[in-house]
Amino acid sequence: MSELAALTEELVSIPSHEDETAAGDAIEEWLRAETDADVTRDGAGNVIASRGTGSGSLALVGHHDVVPPDASQLDGDDYVVYEEDGRIYGRGTADMKGAVAACMHAFRDADPSCELLFASFVEEETGGHGAKYAIENGFVPDHAIVAEGSTNYSKEGVTDVVVAHRGRRGSTVTTRGAAAHASEPEAGKNAVYGACDAVGVIRGLDAPVAEVLGQDLSGSIVVTGIKGGTAKNVIPAECSLTVDERTVPGAHIDLGAVEGVDSVEWAVDDEVPPMACDDESFAETVLEAAEDAQDSDPELVTKPHATDAGWLAEAGTTCVVAGASEPGQAHTMTESASIDVLERCYRLYRGTAERL
Repeated sequence: MSELAALTEELVSIPSHEDETAAGDAIEEWLRAETDADVTRDGAGNVIASRGTGSGSLALVGHHDVVPPDASQLDGDDYVVYEEDGRIYGRGTADMKGAVAACMHAFRDADPSCELLFASFVEEETGGHGAKYAIENGFVPDHAIVAEGSTNYSKEGVTDVVVAHRGRRGSTVTTRGAAAHASEPEAGKNAVYGACDAVGVIRGLDAPVAEVLGQDLSGSIVVTGIKGGTAKNVIPAECSLTVDERTVPGAHIDLGAVEGVDSVEWAVDDEVPPMACDDESFAETVLEAAEDAQDSDPELVTKPHATDAGWLAEAGTTCVVAGASEPGQAHTMTESASIDVLERCYRLYRGTAERL
């Protein structure tokens, strides 16, 4: 087993869906043992390390929290981890402890042409709280590769370079009416009917499209929940819609249009920003490293999922996303990562650090 595969299995074996502390401890201990870097553990539990000097800075960024495992991925309280047919299986292999391990090895082995940083954040899966904490406390590198999945986005077997991804805005649309006995519907005002009118407005909204370094990225909007009514025989006085909006750099869907419906209110519950690479030369540098790291022909592409790159880009860091996870792997009961692709990502990260 390769050194990188062994580290991946070690990290994946550590439960981190409820408490990331033990996984962070393992990452911190490895960095202190294997490198002469300045390693810190901030107040949120993020592990951050730096080494090298030079013009500018490059960060290799991941996260060590995971979503809750499927029952089949547990053996008691332990995570099940195994290798089969050149892939490592287990919760967090794809999203994203395998890529974290690749970043750790690249951080150790590179002869950087700049200040090289490593960061593994906590709470990425629950809103990016670790990334936000680090940024608020001064972690704003000049450039970053966020090691989320980019493999198979252009074609099978290729690890691409993502130059833009969607963000997410979650909203609640509330309609208000007046309760009455259901036998006399005209005596009340049915909030569910108002919600239906609001759904009609939402379905008619146009999603914006952004162009980033020649790549198009489209937004989307969908109603994902509806709740209203108190009893079978009562006209509902209130109804709420849950709305999932995928945003693009520089634009939102005009969801405020629902307030044109009588007695409708709209409120934003949470938002994760999109990402757009603002420096074509950096994207091309990472692409050159990706080309040298594999026999296939990688491309500049976009990604539908939000990542911590959105928070970093919003703070002023020039970002791309490149990583081992393939579509359909993250958050599944059969989650896995290819060892060959993890090695490829290691070469990509190291190659960028030595080129920048």
